[in-house]
Amino acid sequence: MTESEGRVLAAIRRIVHAVDSHSKELGRALGITLPQLVVLRAIRTLGEVTTGRLSEAASLSPATVTTILDKLESRGLVVRYRNEDDRRVVHSRLTERGAQTLDAAPPFLHERFVSRFAQLDAAGQAVLIDALEDVADLMGAAPAPRGEDALPLEAEIDPL
Repeated sequence: MTESEGRVLAAIRRIVHAVDSHSKELGRALGITLPQLVVLRAIRTLGEVTTGRLSEAASLSPATVTTILDKLESRGLVVRYRNEDDRRVVHSRLTERGAQTLDAAPPFLHERFVSRFAQLDAAGQAVLIDALEDVADLMGAAPAPRGEDALPLEAEIDPL
């Protein structure tokens, strides 16, 4: 392994560790996982929402969202109900307890990152964006949703 390869792999490990540490911090503080928090924030942002729309907004598979909703509902953080006109459609909404949990949540990791990123000049931001997009491509990561299927970046549900 070359020095450059070692440095890039070490940097990726540091990023993964930061995300993992943040997720564990959430677990300790709130008793929920990062994906559960993402889903809760998506429900708060979108209001009463179908499981399909929630899946798109949170960039999680419908099966994963259903499993997360099962756990959140069992803890009294969300309520699910079927559409009266089409019983196949399931809606979710926050409970008071779910809203209180969100109010107590620490900021997402991305909020700290964005604050520091904003301090870079335009050239530094462009270099970092290009490098991260290249890393994502090299790792075979799927593109993030764009257009009307994705929530704006300012929305509270960005998973990092």
